[in-house]
Amino acid sequence: MATSSPAHRARSAAAVGLAVSFTVSLAVFGGATPAFADSNAKPTYEVKIDLTTSALDASHAPTAAVKSAFGISGSSKARSYEYFDTSALALNAQGWDVRLRHKSGSDFEETYKKRYPVTGGDIDAALDQANDEGFDSSDTNYDAEVDWGYSKQTLSFSNEKSHSDSGYSGTAMPSGTTGRSWVVGEIPGKLEDWNSKNWGADTLKSSVAQGPVTSQVWSGAWESSDDAGIEVLPVKAAGGSGTEYVIEVSFKADDYDDAAELHADAISVADAHGWLYHGDILKTQLILDRY
Repeated sequence: MATSSPAHRARSAAAVGLAVSFTVSLAVFGGATPAFADSNAKPTYEVKIDLTTSALDASHAPTAAVKSAFGISGSSKARSYEYFDTSALALNAQGWDVRLRHKSGSDFEETYKKRYPVTGGDIDAALDQANDEGFDSSDTNYDAEVDWGYSKQTLSFSNEKSHSDSGYSGTAMPSGTTGRSWVVGEIPGKLEDWNSKNWGADTLKSSVAQGPVTSQVWSGAWESSDDAGIEVLPVKAAGGSGTEYVIEVSFKADDYDDAAELHADAISVADAHGWLYHGDILKTQLILDRY
């Protein structure tokens, strides 16, 4: 039987050691790396500041001074909308909101929105969480936006579909049953199978219409935003009788720096005139809670 010399055996062992070392290095630095994840979504921004009823005139429209201060011009346009959720608000508890909206002269809008709270102004952390759950830059079915209120920020991803308004004039809404059939029929895949197979679809089938409400919106442009607006929304009072008014001035921006400046300036102007509501009124939650 042929045998190898001690020197040959030593050289062979060294070669095996190098091969093992090289293989381990590849596993650590190369082969173990998973497929590249898509980058985080790049959100746009909408600054939303609430005003007190001192900003309204006797007809519950913004006063001339308010409109002038925020670059609002022209007459208002009406819009009606409602949300669909279970009586226990199961969709909302998972960060999902489903809205049916009808603007005067337009088709119906069906919006499926997933929300992520922004903690301590850390928008990147919210984007990271959304990415982990499948909302990233590659998904063009959803528009990412940060709503920036008085003190709160919320990241959202919205999937919007349309439905013909044939047979519906003005801002008329369908019956709750009809509206529900529309939003169930158009449900996007992410919501349909959220949590588990068909969870979203089954939950939405068990939903009821929350609303509708009808608001008036005035448009304009202010500072860096060419999409400014004031919405006046009458809602059922907390006690169940009477009406309360939510007055929201908003400004859309493409980047963080513009949004930050709009946010600071809007608060400053509203506060200086005594119109500022020092807090955040979340319209969606208000409607879900009161209707």
